[in-house]
Amino acid sequence: MSDNRHFDHLVESGSPIGEVAAVNDFLIKISGMQPVNVRSLVLFEDGSKGYVTEVGEQFTSVLHLGTDTLTVGMRAVVQHDELVTRVGRDFIGRVVNVFGEPLDGKGPIAAEATWPVFKDAPPLSERLGLSDQLATGVSVIDSLLPLIKGQRLAILGDSKSGKTALATQIVTNQAQTDEVSIYVLIAKRRTDISNLLLRLEAAKVMDNCIVVVSTSFDSLIASYLAPYVGCALGEYLWQKCDRDVVIVYDDLTSHAHVYRQVALLSRMSPGRDSYPGDMFYAHSSLLERAGRLKSNKKTFTAVPIVLADSGDIAAYLPTNIMSITDGQWILDMKVFRDTMRPAVSVGLSVSRVGGVGQNQRQKELTAEALKLLADYSEAEEYAHFGSELALQAQTSLARGKMLFQLMNQQIDEHYSVLAQTLALDIVLHAPLDKPLNIQKLKSQVNQTAQEFKSDADYEHLRDKLLKESLVELKR
Repeated sequence: MSDNRHFDHLVESGSPIGEVAAVNDFLIKISGMQPVNVRSLVLFEDGSKGYVTEVGEQFTSVLHLGTDTLTVGMRAVVQHDELVTRVGRDFIGRVVNVFGEPLDGKGPIAAEATWPVFKDAPPLSERLGLSDQLATGVSVIDSLLPLIKGQRLAILGDSKSGKTALATQIVTNQAQTDEVSIYVLIAKRRTDISNLLLRLEAAKVMDNCIVVVSTSFDSLIASYLAPYVGCALGEYLWQKCDRDVVIVYDDLTSHAHVYRQVALLSRMSPGRDSYPGDMFYAHSSLLERAGRLKSNKKTFTAVPIVLADSGDIAAYLPTNIMSITDGQWILDMKVFRDTMRPAVSVGLSVSRVGGVGQNQRQKELTAEALKLLADYSEAEEYAHFGSELALQAQTSLARGKMLFQLMNQQIDEHYSVLAQTLALDIVLHAPLDKPLNIQKLKSQVNQTAQEFKSDADYEHLRDKLLKESLVELKR
């Protein structure tokens, strides 16, 4: 059925109809459309859509979702009483735009239902506490700053500090799990979109992933709606299809910039840094939709990306997101220049609920590693002055260097949580009088971890891996 026939059907069915009275770019004034609700979905005569932002006595204000210019006198009809998007299991494995239309050339997508784009978050009475760790495959994350299923944990950092690379590692690590990944690209360049899709295809994770795309050439309204549409797709799978879902918003800084432009052009009163007064609510209402449901025990994990320009994490948007989320991984350019990948600042980053997903052994190793990193930083400062170090400081310096080698990994490297625990245990407790080959340890640890059957095997596997990783000294 064509859009025009659908329009005629809505008119014949008695849906409220109006006429375009004024057009100012994407801001449309419609007369005669009564009764209508705020955030109702409107269909125009040319097949394009919009949604209601304000209902007045004479005119209804609508934000146009299309890119073609509307003309005065064109008719419009209410399609839904609220802004909805098409959802369903067939979206898994596909690349779509904000309207749910496929962009991958694999044919049309059969939707199972429609879902509100601006749905309220589940109330506290319908939620459960978080308990299980979501493995990212990244050693510095899983070992020291773990992500829990259902958590909201932000990635903050300067431009080109590796934010998207870290988010991609998290998504690609879900290739061997039942976790559905949703990656939302907000106002991105086409080259960035192509690079991401190539990475996901190479990691063979696309079969269990949805990519929602809005480019910098799309309308401002489409880019503004992108994260909410991605969230709606995930919510349906989470609440109705009993699937665990992780969603990445790349990035909410671009989203805030788009919303600021829309708000200023709509003549909304500006607030701090000219952002609209409800900027905090726009992001909090999005991120609080994550969590764990009591009804099916399934989780919805949110990982927003935020730009901290010049490393300023005290700026308006970063502090907004940090106050909404349950922790943040902060990428530091100083760490990046020290060739550490990912460039996570362990001192500034925090996972507020990360400990609930760790067993006692992991908690002890994490505490020991964090103390070692603090001692290592202090010893390194003294070493720069060329002064003679105390024995304890020399030990911290030597073991800290091994720990940094262990935590440094490329974007295509992934380690299971058990493998990370074994490797961390070895680095923290290996004798310093015998050199340890960190690269050999990293190359063998995943295979050794696969031999684990029960807790009784742990010490045997650790000792075996330690023996294989020691450098044999020639006499």
